[in-house]
Amino acid sequence: MEYISTRGNVEARGFIDTVLMGLADDGGLMVPVQIPVISPDTLEEWRKLSFQELFLEIFSHYTNDEIPYDDLKEMVYTSYGNFRAPEVTPLHKVNDSLYVLELFHGPTFAFKDVALQFMGELYSYIAKVRGEIIHILGATSGDTGAAAIQGVRGKEGIKICILHPHNKVSKVQELQMTTVDDSNVLNLSVEGNFDDCQKVIKELFADLDFKGKYHLRAINSINFVRILAQTVYYFYAYLQIENSGGKKINISVPSGNFGNIFSGFLAKKMGLPINKLIIATNENNILERFVLTGEYKPGGFTSTYSPSMDIQVASNFERYLYYLLDENAVKLSEYMAGLAAEGKITVDGELFTQVQADFAALGVKNEQCLETISKYEQEYSYLLDPHTACGIAAYEAFGGPDEVTVTFATAHPAKFDEAIALTGIKQEFPAPISALFEMPQHMTVVEHDKAAIVRELQAFYG
Repeated sequence: MEYISTRGNVEARGFIDTVLMGLADDGGLMVPVQIPVISPDTLEEWRKLSFQELFLEIFSHYTNDEIPYDDLKEMVYTSYGNFRAPEVTPLHKVNDSLYVLELFHGPTFAFKDVALQFMGELYSYIAKVRGEIIHILGATSGDTGAAAIQGVRGKEGIKICILHPHNKVSKVQELQMTTVDDSNVLNLSVEGNFDDCQKVIKELFADLDFKGKYHLRAINSINFVRILAQTVYYFYAYLQIENSGGKKINISVPSGNFGNIFSGFLAKKMGLPINKLIIATNENNILERFVLTGEYKPGGFTSTYSPSMDIQVASNFERYLYYLLDENAVKLSEYMAGLAAEGKITVDGELFTQVQADFAALGVKNEQCLETISKYEQEYSYLLDPHTACGIAAYEAFGGPDEVTVTFATAHPAKFDEAIALTGIKQEFPAPISALFEMPQHMTVVEHDKAAIVRELQAFYG
C-alpha cells in the first residue's frame, strides 16, 4: 500500500517513508491510498487472537512487506513485553451496559504507551537498518511526551525533544518527562498552552530546510503510525465482547486532538461494525461544537481537570475532513486555507448530516467530571481519572437501552491526583509513580518564542 498527503501535492510514499515523513512536505497529513476492508468472517476469526497477534494482522495490511514479518513480530512483542497486564489492554465490565477498556497498563500509565512503545521500537529499527539519524520532535498536552520519551530513551541513533506547556500539565505528567536524565532527551517547558507548542512544531516541520538539516521526525499523532497502532485496541475491545444479546456496541473516547477518535473512525471504515463513535471532551469543546453545529472554530482556552484534552486546535481533524470530502484533496486544501484566513471551517447540508451520522459528542463541565468520579467510586468501587470520567459522562448521555458502550480509560487516576483529591477520595499511588517525587528534574523553561525554541534545538541536535 502507498500513502499520499491529504493536500494532494506529495507523490505516493511507502510505509517507512511515511513513518519518517510524519507531516507531509506540503503541510498535509499522510493517509493510505486505500483503506483495507476486513470481512465479517475475518473479524470473527480475529476474535480469538491476543492483542499482539491482532496487531500483526492489522499492520500486515499496511506495511507493504517493507518490514520482514519476523522483524515486525519481534518489535511488537518487545513493545508490549513491559505492560503490567498480559492482555495489554484489559476489558473491565462495570455493569450490563458499560465496559471500560483499560489503556493505562504501559510504563507511563497512559494510553499513549500503546502506540509509542511500538513507535520507539520502529524508529530504532529504521535507524539501524537504514543507517538513519533520527531526531524526534514533538509537543504534548501531558501524556504523549512521557510515553514518547519512555519509548526511545537511551536508544542509539535517536534524540528526542518534547515541548510541554509550562505548569499546564499534571505534576505526575511533568515528573514522568522531566526526571529522565538520558543524554538523548531534552524537555522544553514552554510559557504558553499546548496549542502554542503544537503550532511551533507544525511550523518547524513545514520548514523543509530546517526539517531536512536536523533530520526531524514526528512522534505526535500527525504521524499515521500513531493512528494505526491505536486502531488495534478498537478491534480488540469490540472483539472481546461476546454474548452481547444482539445489542449494538458503542465506543466512547476521551479525545482532544482528534487522534484517538480518528483511530476509531479508521477502524469503522475498515469494517469494524461500531454503532456510535462518541467523542468525549471537556470545556475546550471545539469538537463538540463542530458535531452539534457544523462549525469548527477554535475558541478561548480553558484550564480544566482533564488537562490532556485542553486543546482548541485538533491536528487530526484534517484527516477526518479529507474523508468527509470524499478524499478530494483540492476541496480539503480550500477548507484549510479558509481556516487559516478566517479562523473557522463550516460544513452544512449533506456534509453536516454525515458528521452527525459519524459522531456523537459531549463537552463535559468540570463539576460534572468530578461528580462522575465520585459516583463510580461510590457505586462500583471503580476509580476513574478525569479524562475517563468525561468518557463515562458521554456514555451516560448517549448510551441507549439496546446498546452496550465501551469507554476508554486513557490514564491511571494516579496521574491526576490534583483532580481526584477535590472529590475527597484518597488514592494510593503505584510504586513507580510514588518514586518520581524523590527524583531530580531536568528541563529548560523557554518563552513561547519560535526563535528561542530553535536555538535550544540547534544546540541539542548539533
